[in-house]
Amino acid sequence: MDTVSRPDDPIHSSAPDDEPRALTDLGAEGEDGDRVSVTDVNGSVARFDMAYSPPGGDKTRFGPPLAQRLPSLLFVVFALAMVAVVFIGEGGPSSSRLHAFIVEGDLGRPLSAQTLAFIVLASAIGTAFRARMRGVIVRPDGIEARYVLALGIPKSRRWAWSQIERIVVDDTQVMFELWNGQYERLPPVAEPKKLSDLLEHIAATRKLRLTRLRPAKVAKVH
Repeated sequence: MDTVSRPDDPIHSSAPDDEPRALTDLGAEGEDGDRVSVTDVNGSVARFDMAYSPPGGDKTRFGPPLAQRLPSLLFVVFALAMVAVVFIGEGGPSSSRLHAFIVEGDLGRPLSAQTLAFIVLASAIGTAFRARMRGVIVRPDGIEARYVLALGIPKSRRWAWSQIERIVVDDTQVMFELWNGQYERLPPVAEPKKLSDLLEHIAATRKLRLTRLRPAKVAKVH
């Protein structure tokens, strides 16, 4: 017995099972008055992955080595000692030589010992902060090098990853070969091995050329 298929019969319907649905106008507003989002239209969660995300936040900072910070730290220690000596002399007995040198000596000075001590302390703190401005900052979109020139003038250089053709690293320094053929050397940092390992990871992620220099072995003479 022949069966007659009906147009509304879902089993015998001749229409394809998966008909393309018309895309919802992304600019249209939904029932609640808000614009329709991409995730609402496609019914899935939109994922956006970056080529590189530095660990621990938006940027990774590498400060200067101890050899560059040590002079400013010694200056701060000297300034603190100077302030302490001034307060000890002012609060000490009037018969002591330190009290006479600071308190009685201020009568003939254009600037008191206490004022001078705080000026030196402020200058030392500023020098310490300026010394910490050196270093390297690795960002998702590039890398920034910070220097301190003569007379304490700060200088900053920044390169995007697209400008870098090759990264040259060793255990102590990092150098870039730029797209225009120039070479740029990064300032020394306190953790050079960690910086070189991070740049090696970025080079592999962004398909950048990387050259790691190995220390030359000195042949022993017998």
